[in-house]
Amino acid sequence: MSSTTAKKTLPLYSREQLTKLFTEKGRVWVTLKNRKVYDVTEFLGQHPGGGEIIEEYKGKDISAVMEDLDIHQHSQSSYEIMNDNYLIGYLATEAEKNKLLTNPNHIVEVEIEDEDIEGNHDDNNPYSEGQFVEKLPDSEAELRIATNYSKDFEKHKFLDLNKPLVLQLMNAKFNKDFYVDQIHRPRHYGKGSAPLFGVWWMEPLTKTSWYVIPLTWWPVVTYFFVKSCMNMNNLGSISLFAIGMFVWTLIEYGLHRFLFHFDENLPDHRAFFTLHFLLHGCHHYLPMDKYRLVMPPTLFVLLCYPFYKAVFAIFPYHWGCAGFAGGLFGYTVYDMCHYFLHHKQLPTFMQALKKYHLEHHYKNYELGFGVTSWFWDKVFGTYLDDKAPLSKTKYE
Repeated sequence: MSSTTAKKTLPLYSREQLTKLFTEKGRVWVTLKNRKVYDVTEFLGQHPGGGEIIEEYKGKDISAVMEDLDIHQHSQSSYEIMNDNYLIGYLATEAEKNKLLTNPNHIVEVEIEDEDIEGNHDDNNPYSEGQFVEKLPDSEAELRIATNYSKDFEKHKFLDLNKPLVLQLMNAKFNKDFYVDQIHRPRHYGKGSAPLFGVWWMEPLTKTSWYVIPLTWWPVVTYFFVKSCMNMNNLGSISLFAIGMFVWTLIEYGLHRFLFHFDENLPDHRAFFTLHFLLHGCHHYLPMDKYRLVMPPTLFVLLCYPFYKAVFAIFPYHWGCAGFAGGLFGYTVYDMCHYFLHHKQLPTFMQALKKYHLEHHYKNYELGFGVTSWFWDKVFGTYLDDKAPLSKTKYE
């Protein structure tokens, strides 16, 4: 990792001054390292990803998003262009605000160290270094700063992100307590998906894009629902469909809490560590991996089959068709919602749900099992509120 030192004599600003100045002039400013101030108004129309992306960070620090390899790999020249064309001053620290801003000119010389983005990570970033946190970051991009693989393995002696993960688990020497402690502490691979098997043809089989879910299952939902409507009262079909969706929310909660988090009851054997990892542990270990967020259709068939048999054994066939269609549709909403909570900018009314789920990963994995809602968490006493403690760690 290379570094260069930029040294320019430029004005010093307080955040309040910048907000007032740029609001009055209708311009856009951002900071880097919470220190350098850039006027990027003229760059909005030139940004390859569109100016609206930059406007989302108006008046905020963009260090984390610039370092987020999932969004875009910014080269060192990107930083040089910013420094040469858009750097207008420096953000004052509290001490500088008190001392230097009494000078009407407040022109100062500040040295800033810039880091090359390639292979970048922030060893002081708590969100991808295996720690639980009280508060989520202001910028979601901080959740995607790459873990320092070598340092993480040296410190924790758990899994080496440089090597295939499943093979390491199959040859593990650690015990269950250590596995459960470490697997829930979030890391981030930083360049796509971490290798599970290390075999080129197997890796694609472990990844599923979110849109595969509606493409695969909505035709099945439509088939069963239409079949029900053709053979019984439409209002009855719709009612049973809605009941099926509601029942799914309870199944969602139960599977997440008692199957996916079968943590304390996990047999103390590396074969079960591997099974747990493939089922849900991988998602907690690398929660921002966008291709391992939804359930592969083959795995869902195995989990769904007992419920399918039960529905059609209990209810008349066409009743079962409507109820099963509703439950299956509820599942697709859950899986897509799960992906969006991790990786999409959501409307205001869904921000609380997004925060709730991310805190399940980054604050306390033993609470907050609802994904599409927290209704059943409140019913069963596992609601994750602001006063909830951090998950306890046993090993460093």
